[in-house]
Order: sequence, then structure tokens, then C-alpha cells
Amino acid sequence: MATYGYVRVSSRDQNVNRQLDALGAFPVSSENIFVDHMSGKDFDRPSYQRLVGLLAPGDLVVVSSIDRLGRDYEEIIAQWRRITHDLGADIVVLDMPLLDTRAPAAAGGVTGRFISDLVLQVLSYVAQVERENIRRRQAEGIAAARARGTRFGRPRKERPDHYREVLCSYELGELSKTRAASLLSVSRSTFDRWREQEDPSQPRASGM
Repeated sequence: MATYGYVRVSSRDQNVNRQLDALGAFPVSSENIFVDHMSGKDFDRPSYQRLVGLLAPGDLVVVSSIDRLGRDYEEIIAQWRRITHDLGADIVVLDMPLLDTRAPAAAGGVTGRFISDLVLQVLSYVAQVERENIRRRQAEGIAAARARGTRFGRPRKERPDHYREVLCSYELGELSKTRAASLLSVSRSTFDRWREQEDPSQPRASGM
């Protein structure tokens, strides 16, 4: 029976020392610690997949906190069941003692694995409710802002004072579209849009 540790940070410039110290104190030997510098949005991570590929019945996986395992609770539950039920290994989450599938609970002989599964389901429910509340609050905030006349998105670029002069030169064929846009410090598409807003029936020219 082997004990493994798993560490995850979202990017390479984030420090892993706190997680490594926590796993070392458990203890987990350094050669059995797997580290990913990747987002927790899914489990398509090389070190995590190598770790799971090594697991045998009776092995133990230790993580410092549940969010180091992942961010999506549906994915976490699926991987939790893969490790504890399909592979027969155990999981310990250091900052949440109830998420420890090893020891039986005192009351009624109910196993730690059952309690851990139950706690994980509750956490998943709470996380889902919070996500829905965040989306609802965002939608309500956007609706209220729009009702007050707030406009979203990048503000429209104002035409410079010399726009008419440049436009006239372009329409007389004295300037290419690229040169006209450059003199106005905008892109060709913005120059086209300005022209169409003045005359919606005018098609976009494809000239240089």
C-alpha cells in the first residue's frame, strides 16, 4: 500500500510550497508527490493522470484541500468515485477531516467512505446553488443597469476632427482605404463602419 500526494496550482508562477509542506507533514514522501501547473476546470492533467494510473487497492491519495483536486464538483465526484470505488484506493483532504475515506466512524459502524461521499455530495449541492445565485445576481444587476441606461461593451470610438477631410480625400480617390484609416488612427473596419453609419445603403468597399 502506497501513499501519494497531489498538488495543483493554476499557473507556473504560483507557489506550491504550502501544499508541499502540508503533504510532507502528513507524511508523504517527496518522490510520491505529483504536481500539475494547470487549471482545475477538468481532470485532463498529465501528473494527475499518471497518479491515477499507479493507484492500486489500499493506496492512499492525499491533497491539501478539495479545490486542489479540482474546481467542478460534478467532475470531482466522478473522479472521487473512480479512485475510491473503482480503484479501491482512499482519499484524505487535509483541511477537511470529514473528507477521509479510511477510518470507520464511531457511530453505528458507518464507514468513513460513506460519510466522505455524503459530505462531497453536500459540498457539490452548495457549490451548485452558489453558482446559480451568482448567475442570478449577475443577470439582475445587468437588467437593472440597462434599465438605468447603462450601455455594456467597448465604447464607440469618436470620429476625429479631421474625419471629413480624410473621407472626402478617400471618396475622391486621393487616399487608399488603408491610408485613410491610418490617418484617422483606426482600423479599416472602423473606417468602413463610420462610412456606413453616414450612408447605410453604401456597401463596404474592398479597395486597398
